[in-house]
Amino acid sequence: MKRFFLLVLAVVMPLVMSAQAQINTKKEKIEDFTEKTIKVVMTGNIFFDQSFKDEIISRWRISPFEFCTMEEFDSLKTDSGYYFLLLVKSRFRKESRPGMDMLTVVKGGEAAEKGLSKMLDVVTVPLMSSENPSGREFIFLPALLDIIQDHIMKSMETDVAGYSGLSNSNMNLLSAGTKDIIIAEDDLSAEVTPELVKEFAAMDIMVTDTDTADEMMMEHTPNALVSFTVYPSDQAAGSFCYKMLIDAQTHKLYYFRRHKISRKFGPGFLIEDLDRIAER
Repeated sequence: MKRFFLLVLAVVMPLVMSAQAQINTKKEKIEDFTEKTIKVVMTGNIFFDQSFKDEIISRWRISPFEFCTMEEFDSLKTDSGYYFLLLVKSRFRKESRPGMDMLTVVKGGEAAEKGLSKMLDVVTVPLMSSENPSGREFIFLPALLDIIQDHIMKSMETDVAGYSGLSNSNMNLLSAGTKDIIIAEDDLSAEVTPELVKEFAAMDIMVTDTDTADEMMMEHTPNALVSFTVYPSDQAAGSFCYKMLIDAQTHKLYYFRRHKISRKFGPGFLIEDLDRIAER
């Protein structure tokens, strides 16, 4: 019997060890992030690239970085020795064409031969409408770069952050305390009526004109969580709207959700979102 047990063990153990060796979580896959160079890919749009480059030089702090062209990205993307930060056009399944531009960080590797979507996605953040950017993307770009870096560092610490994505930041609302919630009027869904705006004001959710909200963001107003939404300009059914609340001073992300645009639910913060925020 003992001999039989040892024989079974000799057969099973290599299989178990092999299975264990194959377990490679996202946390483990990006554990070298701070040691590797991230290639920041320029878009070819001179106007955007200059602002993008300036903000990277000013704000990127968690790894060495270099700038490169899209052609250089294509030649280096299969190299696991690099990470890449680039602007990509996103098209969801029911969309006829790309509707949003996203900032995404991916890791190089052999999978890149099969396309960008097969590369390891470290973090992706919506930035602007592909066809008709509002201009607010330049105001929020510094904050989004800080959010990207914060998320990467957290993903290196725990797989919970890595796999749950930016929506994990919604837990931060529990510690928002008495911070002012500032919703730009352009970020409101049409279902939020003027009467509801007054009701939510009583719950310390303030709706203001978009210029005022943007100014608070640019001036790093203390204790202010400012809204930012990104969605396709044509607002076609099947597209998504992303909604964020960002601390104007620290750039900490407090709220990140998306919903599918439909006849019932247009773009912007929905009543459901404001109810969630009011419960903080």
